[in-house]
Amino acid sequence: MAPMTQGFDGPARLDARALDCVRGGRAVFGGLDFGLEAGGALLLHGPNGAGKSSLLRILAGLLRPAAGHLMWNGAAVRDDQEAHRARLHYVGHLDALKPLMTPRETLGFFAAMRGQQARADLALERLGLAGLAETPGRYLSAGQKRRVALARLIASPARLWLLDEPTVTLDLEATTRLEGLMAAHRAQGGMVVVATHTGLVLDGAARIDLSHFRGGRARSERAGAGEAASFEDETW
Repeated sequence: MAPMTQGFDGPARLDARALDCVRGGRAVFGGLDFGLEAGGALLLHGPNGAGKSSLLRILAGLLRPAAGHLMWNGAAVRDDQEAHRARLHYVGHLDALKPLMTPRETLGFFAAMRGQQARADLALERLGLAGLAETPGRYLSAGQKRRVALARLIASPARLWLLDEPTVTLDLEATTRLEGLMAAHRAQGGMVVVATHTGLVLDGAARIDLSHFRGGRARSERAGAGEAASFEDETW
């Protein structure tokens, strides 16, 4: 079987410093710090509403934090957001599949967006979807659609994987496949951040329970009573 990736060159470290998150005027979490190096994994835990999805969106550059800094190899992510997006894959709650496109076509599309040659067949094989490569998306089950969405991780490699509840709708076999893919990705210098309610097996992974960072007191005090929170000049 062909190798999943050729590995990643150069140093890699993602640092979050004193991150605050405010959504809809509500302080979701505050004062969050962590660091993640090449080969590392971070599991995000906490009840619904604790900010797991919001944190992943911040890390992906899709949402600005209310305060704090996000850095890659010591440089602020906000200084080159395009480069940051190019180094990551974000798989959220939606599978982003067109009903008339086949899995092979879908993976080719996502790879082309990154200027990469798609490795669709390898990706489909690794997720147990080889027999469905030419099946239009509308005929796939929820679990099969989820596996196609996750196959993007293999079809067009990126160093940082940000996964939001990736095992939703997956059966035990597919979950085991995903765990193996994450382990192989880390072994080649990749990095994984996963929000999950389940018992994913990621050896040596760090863990953060976001319920321990509720409140965002510093942000609330800066906004003041009745003052609208603005993100226009925030640093991240």
